Amino acid sequence: MSSIQPVILSGGSGTRLWPLSREAYPKQFLPLAGELTMLQATWQRVAPLAARGPLVIANEEHRFVAAEQLQQVGAEPAAIILEPVGRNTAPAIAVAALEATRDGADALLLVLPSDHVITDEAAFRSAVQAAASAADAGKLVTFGIVPTGPETGYGYIKAADGQGVRTVERFVEKPDLETASGYVSSGQYYWNSGMFLFKASRYLQELERFQPEMLASSRQAWQQARRDADFTRLDKDAFTAVPSDSIDYAVMEKTADAVVIPLDAGWNDVGSWTALRDVSQQDGDGNAHQGDVIAIDCRNTYAYAQRLVALVGLDDVVVVETDDAVLVGKADRMQEVKTVVAKLKAEGRSEATWHRKVYRPWGAYDSIDNGERFQVKRITVKPGGTLSLQMHHHRAEHWIVVSGTAEVTRGNEVILLSENQSTYIPLGVTHRLRNPGKLPLELIEVQSGSYLGEDDIVRFEDTYGRTGN
Repeated sequence: MSSIQPVILSGGSGTRLWPLSREAYPKQFLPLAGELTMLQATWQRVAPLAARGPLVIANEEHRFVAAEQLQQVGAEPAAIILEPVGRNTAPAIAVAALEATRDGADALLLVLPSDHVITDEAAFRSAVQAAASAADAGKLVTFGIVPTGPETGYGYIKAADGQGVRTVERFVEKPDLETASGYVSSGQYYWNSGMFLFKASRYLQELERFQPEMLASSRQAWQQARRDADFTRLDKDAFTAVPSDSIDYAVMEKTADAVVIPLDAGWNDVGSWTALRDVSQQDGDGNAHQGDVIAIDCRNTYAYAQRLVALVGLDDVVVVETDDAVLVGKADRMQEVKTVVAKLKAEGRSEATWHRKVYRPWGAYDSIDNGERFQVKRITVKPGGTLSLQMHHHRAEHWIVVSGTAEVTRGNEVILLSENQSTYIPLGVTHRLRNPGKLPLELIEVQSGSYLGEDDIVRFEDTYGRTGN
């Protein structure tokens, strides 16, 4: 039996869980259904089956957070492959298959989105093991979720009669309620989970057969990738030229070797706030709350709070409160959150992409106040973390150390600052901040000037190989 190589797809933006999930820090990096983030839980779920660390396909902008979160749970990725642009699942899996066969091996690729909840992990692993022999024999296996009701938000898979792994008769698009009810009552249809198991070589063969241009462009992007100790960066020009398509349309709906195995393991793709409510612990009135929430005479509500939130007399309502945005809406209309995000983007508002607290490879900064010609940030630098050597054209900065030790490069001098000490960085002066200690460095930064945007950075050196922020 071929070994199993997990492939974790981590390129999504998770806009339907705004304002908690945003493009710069989407839902797979959040602990939505437990103490672990969804990415971490995905790895730990499959780790007992894996012959080696995961192949992770991530957005270029998410590379550091993906690497750090996997490191936190002891995962050693076989590779973290960075997409310069999104091209849907078929090309992403293609470059994973090329990477998996790079050394002449031909593992079974277990393709998993990074943002699913599975409550019965033992049942999930049993299904994978049951499907492995079919995949080893050249079949392309998909996992069909045993439906719990006539869900209209999922695609469906019709399976041939039988037990265990069986032939896929057809894939169908998201149905209306009447059609979905018929599917569920027939007992022949399953929800399309977006999880797959097949030999790397078989996927490449079928992609060559049905989408040769996609495979050729994906191979070029992979062959021309820049590799370092941490990341494989696909060639931007070549990958931008790759046709964008899902694995369902590109391969699974066309191949004669598609099979499905039913999976009944408490699966949920957490595609909306109501879906998250359904997988969260609820009280006797159907309320699921996270954070400091007081509810009086409420039923079937979901609340996520970072400050105190009080709900009175509400039914089927979702309330989500973050540092810079509040979402309130009826539970049965939560799919429309993506319309809110689209409006924010159309208006050029940063809340569509960024949280108030922004994570960087060296730590994080939180924009705690701003006004005309000034901005105040709380900056946290990890032990050993180093900001880039940089300069600003339009702003000066004042740094006050709250705790820890700061090594400050300011022009030609290097100084050490400890708690309650401060320094001033004039406009146009080259500077750098480093934490030489073993504890986190906390400081307050006060910016002043005519323009305070994050793009006012001239970067001269960077430990993390960044050219942007």
